[in-house]
Amino acid sequence: MNEWNRTELADFLDREGIGLLYFYTPLCGTCQVASRMLQIVGELVEVKMGKMNLNFYPDLAKNFAIESVPCLLIIRNGEVQEAIYAFHSVPFLLEKIKSYLG
Repeated sequence: MNEWNRTELADFLDREGIGLLYFYTPLCGTCQVASRMLQIVGELVEVKMGKMNLNFYPDLAKNFAIESVPCLLIIRNGEVQEAIYAFHSVPFLLEKIKSYLG
């Protein structure tokens, strides 16, 4: 999963289809676990996915109404479909994501 900047985020939001946007902070232990889980998900399902360090983009927290990190936004055609804060497990994430891909 690649680290995105504002330009990459804008390009992502302008495209059609399903994608994932992951917000984290580097010192968050739960975020580190979530990042590893998303790496596995990325190997198991074909979906556009990027991550952004919320420390550098505090305005995005407000724009996307992010309550805490880690936060995974499922986006369809530029619109947020769901925000996931409790990652639970890789199978849980796969099921959630596949429900939007199907």
